[in-house]
Amino acid sequence: MARSVSTPDEELYRRVDGVLHYLWDPIGVAGIPEARDEYYGYLPQVFNLLKANAGADEIADYLFEVATRSMGLGGRRDRDLQTAKILLEWKAALSDP
Repeated sequence: MARSVSTPDEELYRRVDGVLHYLWDPIGVAGIPEARDEYYGYLPQVFNLLKANAGADEIADYLFEVATRSMGLGGRRDRDLQTAKILLEWKAALSDP
């Protein structure tokens, strides 16, 4: 059976999904299989920020806003910035030929 090959954008989208769920995870659901889709609503915007060449601060600002305004949680700027840096590393890794 042939394995399908994904485009770099498809792979980046999958990586963003994984980073948001397993690393950013502001509500602590990474270990709950039933909550795997918890952050899907934020995935397109984060992906679009990456595609628009947003920097770490801009991505972190969005994540901070989601956690504090949309989810009503206390903000953790350090986590948001670290997540943004990891996302940018994935983008760079997947962009290299």
